[in-house]
Amino acid sequence: MAQPPDITETFVREVDENLRRDRAQDFAKKYGGWVAVAVVLFLAASGGFIYWQQYQETRSEHQVEQLAQIFKNVSAGDTRTAPRQLDDLSESGSKSVRATALFTRAAIAIQQNDLKLATAKYREIANDSGVPQPYRDAALIRQTALEFDSLSPQDVIARLHPLTKPGEPWFGSAGEMTAMALIKQGKKQDAAQLFVAIAKDANVPDAIRSRAVQIAGSLGVDASSAIAAPAQ
Repeated sequence: MAQPPDITETFVREVDENLRRDRAQDFAKKYGGWVAVAVVLFLAASGGFIYWQQYQETRSEHQVEQLAQIFKNVSAGDTRTAPRQLDDLSESGSKSVRATALFTRAAIAIQQNDLKLATAKYREIANDSGVPQPYRDAALIRQTALEFDSLSPQDVIARLHPLTKPGEPWFGSAGEMTAMALIKQGKKQDAAQLFVAIAKDANVPDAIRSRAVQIAGSLGVDASSAIAAPAQ
């Protein structure tokens, strides 16, 4: 029986595509609307509090502008000052700014072939209870992708178990790595069934679904009909 292809190298690229969509979302909260009302109603009693909120808003907006400039510089190939700036922003009180700075710092580390630092940054995000769960899940996927070859199959399976469920946003990537770990354990039929489930899930990116069909076939299970199934 043919051996399944090595898909480890594709994991980071697949996650990168999803993260580019994540970075298209807003980075920071906007507080301005209620600040003006508070100034009118509670100026005498709450002047200090209002000032603090205005300061926080201005600071957050400035940090988003900093991130935008960093992205512009990096896209132009200038990464000289980005690491230090991103390290500063990773201490931000804004959860989204902090997470975005850490993700970007990890991406630059990968570009510079510093996988140890990249893994550490992803681990930091994944373990930060103050960061929104979608960021933490994405970081866990990326961390596991970088560590995949050094982890035991059981560690991969246990780590990704919460995300390896149909309907979960990261089911495709988490399921793919879990299935490869199952193959390493000799549980080829379990792996094949997981690949079939991935192929059937219309919410999974097409590249992962197609790969799932191919690998399931190499394990003796025909999932080709799943890829053509209409979205539910």
